[in-house]
Amino acid sequence: MESTRARLINLLSQNRESYVSGQSLSEQLGISRNAIWKHMKDLERDGYIIHAKRSKGYRIVSFPDKVSSNTIRWGLETKWLGHHIIHKDATPSTQLIGHEAARDNAPDGTIIIAEEQTAGRGRMKKNWFSNKEGLWTTLLLRPSIPPNKASELTLLTAVAVRDALHQLTNLSIGIKWPNDLLIGDKKLCGILTEMQGEQDRIDYVLIGIGLNVNQDEASWDTSIGDIATSLKIETGETWDKKEIVQAVLKCFEDTYELYLKDGFKTIKSRWEENAFKIGENIKIKTFHDEWAGRFLGISDEGALIVESSDGTPITLYSAEITWFDR
Repeated sequence: MESTRARLINLLSQNRESYVSGQSLSEQLGISRNAIWKHMKDLERDGYIIHAKRSKGYRIVSFPDKVSSNTIRWGLETKWLGHHIIHKDATPSTQLIGHEAARDNAPDGTIIIAEEQTAGRGRMKKNWFSNKEGLWTTLLLRPSIPPNKASELTLLTAVAVRDALHQLTNLSIGIKWPNDLLIGDKKLCGILTEMQGEQDRIDYVLIGIGLNVNQDEASWDTSIGDIATSLKIETGETWDKKEIVQAVLKCFEDTYELYLKDGFKTIKSRWEENAFKIGENIKIKTFHDEWAGRFLGISDEGALIVESSDGTPITLYSAEITWFDR
């Protein structure tokens, strides 16, 4: 059910060129005029600029330049994803908040979003530089799929985020197995999937999305300056993070519902269409070995398929891949 705050924002947003009286808002929302005034003060603290005139009412002049619960909900076109939002100005990791929320029975489709992460992390416990210019989000899902299919959700997320960003920016974005989005050979986005469940069922899945948005060259830690990029660096434009997260949520919901209906086959085709270095030789590192082979694609379960030196296809479920021109 839509909150009173969200309904208030929608009413004001629908009348941006005119004032809405406190009495009208009170009647439409079923709350007192004093409660309306308190909501307005809360919105101002959240960064909204609101004009109030005696005998005329209230009018939103501008929205805050941040990804708060209120700003994301206004204009969000999803049916269920992101209707429950946990927002933090700063947190060690949105994944940690996601685990806490899941254990507290947060609903399917909850999202956790932070302006900044102080201890962001990626796959294999690697650190992730997470300043305020990026977008740091975790999706909480409770899918009715077998636990052995949870890894498919990482690949699905890469497809959905890639498609959303391409539609917004028209950038050529590649997908690196299993969890990165690249522009050229520089990392734009990382995806981290974590699951809790039992042998035969999933309790919940957390999908963390770390996206570099408005960083410039001066933003980076020196250790990642040569391997990372952002939408701003690639386009020369500063991007509205609210617009990006809304587009990502809508594209993810559509892709996820298609997956639940038709399985992984369609997602697999879309993944391979945009796969980085497919058909080329790559370097593969597993826990036991390092070697080179040609990247053939992914299996029906999303595993990496590479061709060894003797031409034999090999399927890998866990590996790190790099390439020869790096």
